[in-house]
Amino acid sequence: MADPVADPDRPMLELKGVRSRYGRIEVLHGIDLTVNRGELVALVGANGAGKTTLLRTISGVQPLTGGSITLDGEDLGTRRPEARVVAGVLQVPEGRQVFAPMTIEDNLAMGAFTRPAHEIRRGLDEIWALFPVLHEKRGLAAGNLSGGQQQMVALGRALMGRPKLLLLDEPSMGLAPLVVEEIFRVVERLKASGMTILLVEQNAGAALALADRGYVLETGTVVLTGTGRELLGDDEVRRAYLGM
Repeated sequence: MADPVADPDRPMLELKGVRSRYGRIEVLHGIDLTVNRGELVALVGANGAGKTTLLRTISGVQPLTGGSITLDGEDLGTRRPEARVVAGVLQVPEGRQVFAPMTIEDNLAMGAFTRPAHEIRRGLDEIWALFPVLHEKRGLAAGNLSGGQQQMVALGRALMGRPKLLLLDEPSMGLAPLVVEEIFRVVERLKASGMTILLVEQNAGAALALADRGYVLETGTVVLTGTGRELLGDDEVRRAYLGM
């Protein structure tokens, strides 16, 4: 029998009827979504649409109150957050959330806590190649870095865990335009390498231009879906989310 994990026809990530609530208030209302192996899928929508809540529900930080989440055909929704990390779901959180007093190098090593010790050095070398400025400053406390460099640390920390599925939550938020360009170049390189990525991004135009497919969320519900190019060309999306 073929290994179900290696089945190329099965979505890497599949959400069916996903619901989540904060107390009595339901914020996700039956989300259906798939991410295929090697795809970059963008989630766009206005503030408060439920994008970050959806990522947090996938990673297990936010409780799943209805529906199912599967990774490579295996149930994910009932697993604890740390078990989802072991399964290969790594999230770069909104606001970066680096360990401020710790050095850059120690922050990155923390991302590899599920990996064998001998892989840490190889992982660090890969991050230094991706972000040379972090190598130059590797002994500095992460809290002393600029916002853009902290975003590099947060992204590098997730990559150290060898993600099967990378969840990116607003990677460009609060960053200078030149830094945003650099972050998106890195995301594009990761996509080109075959990494599977689910991206939440306030810059809908940049996200959809890079995405294979996209979903538009509105008040916890998927209202539109299509290829990145289709959504970029949709007058409703351009008017509501791209300011055009």
